[in-house]
Amino acid sequence: MDYDRKSNVSSFYGGRKGSIDALNTEFPATTAPERHRDDASSFYNPEQPPRGSMDPLNASTAGYNRSSFFHAGREEPLKGGRDEEEAAANQVGEGIWDVYADFNNTGPRYSTAFGVGQSEKGYQQLPPSTPKPEEDKDSSNPVEMVTVPALGPEWGRSEMRDMTKAGRREKKASSRREKLKAWNRGERGICGKYFTRKSIVIGVFCLCAVAAIVLGFTIPRVPAFSFNDTTPLVAATGDWNKTIPTYFNRSPANFSFPAFASLQVNTDSNYLPVHFKYIKATVYDLDTGMLVGVGDYGEHTLPAKSFPEILLPLNFTYVAVNSSDQTWANWDQACENTILATDGVRIPLKFTLVLDMSIVGLPSTHQASTQISDAACPIELSASNS
Repeated sequence: MDYDRKSNVSSFYGGRKGSIDALNTEFPATTAPERHRDDASSFYNPEQPPRGSMDPLNASTAGYNRSSFFHAGREEPLKGGRDEEEAAANQVGEGIWDVYADFNNTGPRYSTAFGVGQSEKGYQQLPPSTPKPEEDKDSSNPVEMVTVPALGPEWGRSEMRDMTKAGRREKKASSRREKLKAWNRGERGICGKYFTRKSIVIGVFCLCAVAAIVLGFTIPRVPAFSFNDTTPLVAATGDWNKTIPTYFNRSPANFSFPAFASLQVNTDSNYLPVHFKYIKATVYDLDTGMLVGVGDYGEHTLPAKSFPEILLPLNFTYVAVNSSDQTWANWDQACENTILATDGVRIPLKFTLVLDMSIVGLPSTHQASTQISDAACPIELSASNS
């Protein structure tokens, strides 16, 4: 075509290039000499005014010139301007070109290379997919969904051992040992971060100190006992005098009489009152060691930090074979009538007093003893009885 022989560059700027046919070529007149131009001169329009011209009507620029392009045909879309993609989606195979027909199996095949697409058996259009209807949730026979665990490796011997009671006991014992080691190293406490080994040692030390102080003030001490220097034995009075009969007999040799032991108790070492469950006394002859009397003070409470005096009731009773018994003779001469005594002075009584006591707050019984070598007899026999 003649349009193909035109220069695209020259047509873009409005210039025209002559035909290459030598018979139809129009040569310009040679009246005026022209300057030499190279092949690129077709890029310019020789008839247009220079660029420096001030004529706005004939001025030409290198802008877009639509008339210089070849008219390729009509510009409206195919088939009345319909949307080909939408039509292809609805009506595949009705004379509309589908570029994906050879690949997606949804339309006619245009390629017949290697015999593909020539047979209808080689291509079958898939029917349109229909959505699966949802099942009614309120159906009479609901489907129970069961979760099946994934298949995994079999249980090992150690895992089967851990699932037994013995295995669980071993794990618990191992956990306790680890916790004990961590506690022994001071890394943890019995209750989390509390009661660590250091805090327990300090707490036990403080508790022991406080307990020692408290016990030092509250634990009772065994008091000390001493006799009255002037009258160790006092004659019985009141009900005690009426309870025990008084007599000395030679045949058979025996004696019996009541009396009180005048004692002084030292409770200065106690901070709290001393409570006695009982105080029991036994009296032995100092020369022969024979038991000559007993007594019981009963349950009493004595004040602390003091020196209270008490009267311990004693029952002096002794039985001998005859009057030649040394024990009976000692006590008979000490208690005889002063008229019968030499120079009116009776011999003193010599005995040992042993006290057995039980104090509240002490785990066992305690014993205290004292000796008297110059005690006067608390009774005086009649001249006929001596």
